[in-house]
Amino acid sequence: MPSNTADGLRPAGEAAALAAGVSVSGICKAFGSAAVLRDVSLTIDRGEFLALLGGSGCGKTTLLRIIAGLETADAGAVCIGATDVTHVPPYERPVNMMFQSYALFPHLSVADNIEYGLRAAGVGRADRGRLAEWALRLVRLEGLGHRKPEQLSGGQRQRVALARCLVKKPAVLLLDEPMAALDRGLRDEMQRELVRIQRDVGTTFVLVTHDQDEAMSMADRIAVMDAGRIVQCGPPREIYDRPASRFVARFVGRVNLFEGRLVREFDGIAEVESDDGLRVLVARGTVGPPGTACAAAVRPEKVAVARAPAGLANEYSGTVQDLAYFGDLTRAAVRLAGGRLVEATVVNSGGRESDALRAGDTVHVGFDAASPVVLTT
Repeated sequence: MPSNTADGLRPAGEAAALAAGVSVSGICKAFGSAAVLRDVSLTIDRGEFLALLGGSGCGKTTLLRIIAGLETADAGAVCIGATDVTHVPPYERPVNMMFQSYALFPHLSVADNIEYGLRAAGVGRADRGRLAEWALRLVRLEGLGHRKPEQLSGGQRQRVALARCLVKKPAVLLLDEPMAALDRGLRDEMQRELVRIQRDVGTTFVLVTHDQDEAMSMADRIAVMDAGRIVQCGPPREIYDRPASRFVARFVGRVNLFEGRLVREFDGIAEVESDDGLRVLVARGTVGPPGTACAAAVRPEKVAVARAPAGLANEYSGTVQDLAYFGDLTRAAVRLAGGRLVEATVVNSGGRESDALRAGDTVHVGFDAASPVVLTT
């Protein structure tokens, strides 16, 4: 790594000093009569890896482009570090952006692609070369600087694009679904590599994705967006285990929702009666007065399936309607007597095939009181 610690030539170990946090407050944006962002406020800590997660049209990419300066907000402010950059043009902001299309110049070598921004910034040839070598080592492409992009795999081209973004040591790196074009195996590998690189350089990363698994496996925190608003922001485990609403529960992972009303609360337990008459006991906080409309939400992996009653706080009998085998696990859909389908995830631990569930089997599904959460929104 380069030993010169002049501005722009710091080794990877010092890059964290260049990172900056981001804060947006009261951001609103409309295209014509269509409101895309509605009073969005968010603080991203220095050196944090944050994912903006949501479906198509939720506003996540527009918010990223406003942070980059590629779009102008109708209202609100953007700060990077302690500096208000709301009206600062994109080329003067200490950020870089990596797009879905890597936009590498096909006629330039890998090294020349990485050096392109440095050349435009007036960095000398020797310093450009040292920085390009550092960036190639960072993304584990040593020795490939002479190749052209067409001579690389998709994953290698992505790494070149990432190296080009990082070589100028931006305070914030913005990533707009950069792995959307990769196949599943390569995407999993690149997710791990991207997290490693972010930890190495210490730069603040903001990732836009619609892939819940990608956000869960990579981010320190996830901001879930819907209809132009952030509906919940927190660590992946909190988002998954303690969703703030039905939307978040459905969007992040699979879930069984028992829609109904609160019957009573006793000894820290909420009793919910579902619309089809099932009673669900939930050991998760205060809900509200009796009669409050709510839903008890429980993840499939917390639902046990057995051929005999197991004595759980919540237990119902039913018939296996459908099975989906995924190697390490099986998803079982069990039809209860009242018609409700309950999904359970069964781990395939290598037992005898004769013990495996089959469609038509009579079973009991259940979960303890600590497994569900009560949602009122």
